[in-house]
This record gives sequence, C-alpha cells and structure tokens, in this order.
Amino acid sequence: MATSRALAEAPPATARRGQHPGIALTVIAATQLMVVLDITIVNIALPHIQQALKFNTTDLSWVINAYTLTFGGLLLLGGRAGDILGRRRVFVVGVLVFSAASLLGGVAQSSAWLLAARSLQGLGGAIASPTALALIATNFREGPARNRAFGVYSAVAGAGGAVGLLLGGMLTSWLSWRWVFFVNVPIGLAIALLAPLYINESERHPGRFDLTGAFTATTGMVSLVYGFIRASEHGWSDSVTLLAFSLAVVLLAAFLLNERRAPQPITPLHLFRDRNRSGAYGLMLCVAAAMFSIFFFVTLFVQDILGFSPLRAGFAFLPISAAIIAAAQFAARNQIRFGPKPFLMAGSLLVLGGVLWSTRIDSHTTYAGGVLGPTLMFGFGMGSIFVPVMLTAVSHVAPHEAGAATGMLNTTQQVGGSLGLSILVTVYGTASRNEARQQIAAFLRQATPQQAAEFRASGRLPAPYSSEVLVHGIASAFQMGLVFASLAVLIAVFVVKVRRPEAPSSETSPGGAA
Repeated sequence: MATSRALAEAPPATARRGQHPGIALTVIAATQLMVVLDITIVNIALPHIQQALKFNTTDLSWVINAYTLTFGGLLLLGGRAGDILGRRRVFVVGVLVFSAASLLGGVAQSSAWLLAARSLQGLGGAIASPTALALIATNFREGPARNRAFGVYSAVAGAGGAVGLLLGGMLTSWLSWRWVFFVNVPIGLAIALLAPLYINESERHPGRFDLTGAFTATTGMVSLVYGFIRASEHGWSDSVTLLAFSLAVVLLAAFLLNERRAPQPITPLHLFRDRNRSGAYGLMLCVAAAMFSIFFFVTLFVQDILGFSPLRAGFAFLPISAAIIAAAQFAARNQIRFGPKPFLMAGSLLVLGGVLWSTRIDSHTTYAGGVLGPTLMFGFGMGSIFVPVMLTAVSHVAPHEAGAATGMLNTTQQVGGSLGLSILVTVYGTASRNEARQQIAAFLRQATPQQAAEFRASGRLPAPYSSEVLVHGIASAFQMGLVFASLAVLIAVFVVKVRRPEAPSSETSPGGAA
C-alpha cells in the first residue's frame, strides 16, 4: 500500500515545454500502435513478399515469427532498461531502432536480409513497448486520469492488430508490399522528436542488467515456439522437434534458477507472489493465444474461402476494431465504479463465446452469417479485458519495478500469442492432413480416369475438396482455441480476487497529468 501511494503522489519530472497530457498520450499511444500493428500488417502482404524474395512456404512463416519471438523474448530486458536508464530515454532509442529496422526491411533484397530486419524490428519494439506503458504511470497520477490514459492505450493496443490488417491490405493493393515497412519510418521519427518535448522523464534507478536472464529467457522461448512450429510440419517424433523442446526446458529452467540467485534479476520473481498480478499475467497469456488465432485463421478464411481481396479482407476487420475501442473506453470509465473483476469475467466469457461460435465455421459460412458475429463478440471481450488486466498488473508495484511489471505483461501477451498460434497451427496441420486423406479418397471414388491421372501428376485437389480440407483445419484450430479461452474464464473467476477500489480523493487523483 505504501509503494502504491508513493507512486500516486510523487510528482514526476516536468517536460521541457510544460504539461501537455494530450500530446504525451498521443505520442505514447502512437508508438504502441506502430509496434502492435506490425505483428499483423505483414500478414496480408506475405504472398507478395514470397514472390519477390523467393521464400519457400516453410521459411515464409519466419517473416512473422522473427518479429514476434524477438519482441516477446526481449520485452523483459526492455522494461528493465527503462528502470535503470530512464524510461523516456530508452523509449526514444527503441523507437529509433524500430524505425531504422523498418527502413532496412523495406529495401530488403533477399530473404535473409528481411528476416534480419524483422528481428531488429522486434528488438526495437521490445525496448519501446514496455517503456511506453510504464510512461503512463510517470505522466499520469493514479485515479481517473491514469484510467483514461490506460483506456486509450488499451484501445490502441487491442485494435492495432485489426488496423494492421486493414493498413496492410491498403498499402499492398495501392503501392507495394515494401510500404508495410516504409510507413513506420516517418511516424517513428516524429515520435522520437516529440517525446523529449512532451513526455516527462522517469527517475533513474541504479542497477545492473541481467544479461544471463535475458539470454536464457529469449532463447528458451524461441526454442519452445520453434518446437511447436516444427511439429506442425514434421510431427512430434521428429528429432529436431524433440531437440527444440528439450533445449527449451533446459534454458527456461536455467532462467528460473538464475532469477532466484541474481542480485538484480530481469524478472523479480516476487512479482508473482501477488495472486491478482499472477492472475493478470495468466489471463493475458490465454487471451492472447485466442486473439492471435482469430486474426490469423479468420484472415485465412476470408481470403482463401470467401475470396476477399487483401483490401476487402482488411475492411472485414474494422468491426472488431470498433468493438475493442468501444469496450476499452467503457471499461476505463467505469473502473472506479465496478472494479476490475466484473470486466475480467464478462470479457473472458465474451471471448469464450466468440471462439465457440467460430468453431461452427464450414465451407458454406458467409461473412455476415458466420464471421461478423463471432469476431464482434470477441472484440467486445478483448476490449473489456485490456484495461482492468493492465491496472491489476501494475497495482501496488514499487516505482523501480514498474518497468519489470509492465514488461512481463507485454511478454505474456506476445509469448501467449506466439505459443498459442504455434499450437493451433499444429492442430490445424494435423487436422488438415487427416481431412485431406478423406477428401482424396472421396475424389478418387468419383473421378474419371483422366481426372485421377491429373491429380496424381499435380497433387492438387479440385477447389471444392481443397476448401473442405482448409475449413476443417480452421474449425479444428478454433476448437483448440476453446482450451485457452476456457482457461481465461477460470482465471478471471477463481484466481483474480481484486476488490473494487475506493473513490480516490482529490489529493491523490487530480484530473490531469502530473
């Protein structure tokens, strides 16, 4: 309680041009939008990237994974860097690294060049993102002002994925796939120029970097995700798959052992002693696993089954963006009145309902009849969760550990998304292979000798049969998504016990920035 009150009452350093909370929040939110949408903005451009840089299908998946794995793996180090060196300073460095990497990605001439740029983008995002969230605590006092700021931040973070799909479709259709990278450069430069003028710097807390912890955490999570991705293509008995999982176990065990012994660990394990904070981390991990599956597989469905163009597919996700924004704003305005738990419970149930509805997808499903409804339900659920889960994660955290707490929240989101998607892709691949055998048998029973000979020569099923394979795989993946959504509901109901906060006094809750 004492640390929470100190964080609420201590006035941060003043920005050089006075107090401009609106501009400060715009800069912070724009950074989070840029970082988050880059996870999905590339999705729609992948076929064009594959053709231009001669990726094979397996390597193409690493255009996404190189970013998300580096981003998720180094978020903890980024949060710690902000605590030690000053959050605004680290924030600007992260934005500049991200912008430079985006420029390199846009001019890439080979697959290796692009993958290196995507990894560097992940590094920049890992530096900027946790400090962006922590800077809200630096620039807005606890109470309504901070809740509103979290509401804007959460809406941007939640809608960023859908916005990325829309923007990716527009840029790819109207300009070139390279512009999904170039678009970050002017935005990043503007943020880097405005941040020192309008964002307050945090107090620096002397310390050392836990490089051992950062290395074992990052490589351990990369190995774990790679194991699932490898299993989706080569099976669970593949020697490389087993090696990846074994290495992940060793590295993550070494990470936990190091964090217990390190004098200044990258992840203070005592943060998990708080039941509500641990619940918030677990809830975010499970919900992110379901969220990434919605974006990935629905995008696949509307383009490959419904025949949407990249631009039309992007527009198809606008309703989910609106739902996330509306729900996040409502949750932010009513935290004092109701507290976090009702929103966490209601949001988790909506997410579960959306995923459950999505499992009914088939080859006859239309956008209006079977895609719009579940994605809207999912969007309202996500928007309801983001604000209370963030507030719960940073509640009663000492100022010098705010970066670690927010870094862990971002890490659980990215790792949850990467792990969840890799697991669901594994389910999708297995189900698709099994369904393909049945569809091949059905086709050969009805095919003429000429059609059968053409199939054996090409290995490609006619469209109606291949569509059934794809849809069956997607529906099976959503069924696995129900596991993550159900876990989120259980955590919200039985683990998180946070109480409704008392209305803050005017002394501790001014209506604007500090």
